[in-house]
Amino acid sequence: MTTISIQVSPDWRALDLDELSGILLVVGAPDSGKSTFARYLYNRLRDLGRRVAFIDGDPGQSTLGPPTTLTMTFKPDALEEWSYGPPQLWRYFIGSTTPQGHMLSVLVGAVRLTQSAQQNGAQVVVYDTSGLVDPTRGGLALKNAKLDLLRPNTVYAIQNESELVPLLLPLRRSGRAKVIELRPSEAAVPRDIEARREHRSRQFASHFAAAEPLELEWSRMAVYPSPDFQVRQIVALEDFLGFTLGLGIVISANRSEQHARLLTPLRSLAGVAAIRLGDLLVNPDNFQDERLAG
Repeated sequence: MTTISIQVSPDWRALDLDELSGILLVVGAPDSGKSTFARYLYNRLRDLGRRVAFIDGDPGQSTLGPPTTLTMTFKPDALEEWSYGPPQLWRYFIGSTTPQGHMLSVLVGAVRLTQSAQQNGAQVVVYDTSGLVDPTRGGLALKNAKLDLLRPNTVYAIQNESELVPLLLPLRRSGRAKVIELRPSEAAVPRDIEARREHRSRQFASHFAAAEPLELEWSRMAVYPSPDFQVRQIVALEDFLGFTLGLGIVISANRSEQHARLLTPLRSLAGVAAIRLGDLLVNPDNFQDERLAG
């Protein structure tokens, strides 16, 4: 198992985790150390002998898989790509690197992954949410919807100043979840747009490291939302349950023949029940991404 070094804040060590169960939601703005704390929380609970699932809920700055996806696993420190299904990982395709414009997909993915975690014996689920908290960009609405759907037992809120007050104040008053506020990690380093772009590129490159071309006749398959394949478009190859087996990048598409060629780590279409098209273009040479026009 790969051990990840985590710089621990004193208030993290003081947390009482003995009685924790159910879903634990970690919220915070970008660059607050949210993901670092979520990983620390997972490690502490695992060391207490609990069966813990970890959900990487950030489709842009993902830590456990390629961008455009959410990932759930019981082993985030020893994740082996392509060891899909129990007991390794479950992945849900959002199709974009931001929840904006894809909030329904994010919420569906959140519910599907937490349900799978609990169905596979998780006593505790640590959910590391995305950094979208700005009310003007839909962050508050998304977090409130997630709270209503998942009904977490505890919300860990990492707050710099007062950016989470619109979320936390009514949550405290309702008593629907225990709220624990934490200071941002001193190890948190602000990342600019270019640093975030490079992170996505590295994550894509890792996912496609062993990728090869794969032929696809889409007339024989379910394609969501419709078979409008575009060159360099990111797509997901999904199993019967709607979880992602692997991503693909469209290399070519022939509409008259209903045929496409994908660059994907999957070696065949065995087990693939559907193809889901994303709203992102990815360059297969350098894995830089851009939004799909229109």
